[in-house]
Amino acid sequence: MIDSFKEVAVIGAGTMGNGIAHVFAQTGYHVNLIDISQDALDKALATIAKNMDRQIKKGGLTEEKKAEALARLNPMTDLAAGVSDRKLVVEAATENVDLKLKIFEQIDAAAPADAILASNTSSISITKIAAVTNRPEKVIGMHFMNPVPIMKLVEVILGYDTTDEVRDAVLEISKDLGKVPVPANDYPGFVANRILMPMINEAIYTHYEGVAGVEEIDTIMKLGMAHPMGPLTLADFIGLDVCLAILNVLYEGFGNPKYAPCPLLVNMVTAGHLGRKTGKGFYDYSK
Repeated sequence: MIDSFKEVAVIGAGTMGNGIAHVFAQTGYHVNLIDISQDALDKALATIAKNMDRQIKKGGLTEEKKAEALARLNPMTDLAAGVSDRKLVVEAATENVDLKLKIFEQIDAAAPADAILASNTSSISITKIAAVTNRPEKVIGMHFMNPVPIMKLVEVILGYDTTDEVRDAVLEISKDLGKVPVPANDYPGFVANRILMPMINEAIYTHYEGVAGVEEIDTIMKLGMAHPMGPLTLADFIGLDVCLAILNVLYEGFGNPKYAPCPLLVNMVTAGHLGRKTGKGFYDYSK
């Protein structure tokens, strides 16, 4: 089964998209990496090469394997052409529902009728995404974790109409990538973010209400709960705008005030302090 999916397309050359493309290419898949911005594609290829150099230094990759993987990456700005002959398309665009729906309409119109269409969304309903296509049974979630080349989990989200055949194919492909796929049903936040985001939100509330400072909160969670990084450091790493978007999906999806985003988070995102990617969030990364 795997051999029939060796030609894939990844849409979106940002942090998640380039990581997903990296893993596919390194595992032997030929990847059309698609983005509307040539500059984003150039940056993605440079990032992938840099991350592969890190793997080489750690002994996990050779120069020869790096060259072979990079040769399997084909950057493109034409979405229709990029998906026209692919049996698997993985969308990894910004976590914006309107954007994703528009992209899936375009993919559905251009990809082969038997192609599987997957979204790397971290919270948006797969059933809602599938509804704008003519193949809802072939739409599924492949939620990779950041950083993709390192993190083992792929949360496989089953839409209301996703078939067992499509589920099994995606589980097998994920294992072929060296990942550990775990199925989940399509409800707001799925599993990972339904549990993680309220914890991050509560950490923000704890700081907002003056219970403790940023470093104190992170230190308590690292040393007391054995977390590899504190929740506020993690929020900066994920992107505060992404955290806010996911919390809004949870809040709107369940209608439960326990998911309401902290006003401090809303203000920080409004001010453009989004974490690592902007140089400032709960911590200052400008230096």
